[in-house]
Amino acid sequence: MTTQSNSSPTSADMGVFERYLSVWVAIAIAAGIALGQLAPAVPEALSRFEYAQVSIPIAVLIWAMIFPMMAQIDFSAIAGVRCQPKGLTITTTVNWLIKPFTMFALAWLFFMVIFRPFIPEELASQYLAGAILLGAAPCTAMVFVWSYLTRGDAAYTLVQVALNDVIMLFAFAPLVVFLLGISNIQVPWDTVILSVVLYIVIPLAAGYFTRKTLIAKYGTEWYDNVFMKRVGPITPIGLIITLVLLFAFQGDVILNNPLHIVLIAIPLIIQTFLIFFIAYGWAKAWRVPHNVAAPGAMIGASNFFELAVAAAIALFGLQSGAALATVVGVLVEVPLMLALVRIANKTRQHFPENA
Repeated sequence: MTTQSNSSPTSADMGVFERYLSVWVAIAIAAGIALGQLAPAVPEALSRFEYAQVSIPIAVLIWAMIFPMMAQIDFSAIAGVRCQPKGLTITTTVNWLIKPFTMFALAWLFFMVIFRPFIPEELASQYLAGAILLGAAPCTAMVFVWSYLTRGDAAYTLVQVALNDVIMLFAFAPLVVFLLGISNIQVPWDTVILSVVLYIVIPLAAGYFTRKTLIAKYGTEWYDNVFMKRVGPITPIGLIITLVLLFAFQGDVILNNPLHIVLIAIPLIIQTFLIFFIAYGWAKAWRVPHNVAAPGAMIGASNFFELAVAAAIALFGLQSGAALATVVGVLVEVPLMLALVRIANKTRQHFPENA
């Protein structure tokens, strides 16, 4: 499918933003807490701009985060869905039939049972809700980075991401409502559907029509090398500003309970490794080539954290424990995924030659 280079990519090949994502998130946390403590009038004033219980500034920032990702997805690639049936079967099954439920089980075990002496029950339910939102949203944009670092098959990765986005249109809302319902966290369907329309349907449609229109007018080379390079930086800017605002509201919770950040991170870290090894082990058992097995496992392990953050804010509010839990997911994402990249590259010899 793709021609592979003999040289091994390293984390140095990532962009500055992706490579130091955890650092930027940590800086955004510090800046947000400082803003909330020193100038609380700023986030409070922004929170008043609402329509139908949707924060307009946050919605604009989240669209800014998500649109460039949607605009780079070539949905015509789904036509190649039959090229790697084993890889697509493994990753799709793990993403939609295993991952949301293991995330729910682990988060419930830790937040509602093991950490019960340390976290009030109501706050534990909020953290559980945030974990559920992370588990129901498989990664899109960062997957291309992880695939490159493991010398993954770019065509397979593109097909899997496009397929995930189509499934997400229909599966995200039912999964979230079902798992939140099991957790006795009541969320009205219309609120979930509104968040799906706002943060999946609208940016997905805008990205699709933008890509189709501009490629028809200027060509694929201009679109990839000029347009995407211009709009790409909007994503990190939107993410960082959103996190600053989120932590401006979360400052009191974090300052009073810094231990909660560690407690939230524990089940998220276990879940990431668990899902990676389920998909990677399954691929080995089926003798899937390494350039499909590695990105397939990385796609299952990582999360579409931008969507999870957006849905948590829309469903539970900027100051909620659910929003905080999703942000902890952002904080741990890059170090964990780089560790998994290293594991995948070290075990390459145990898989068949690349397709």
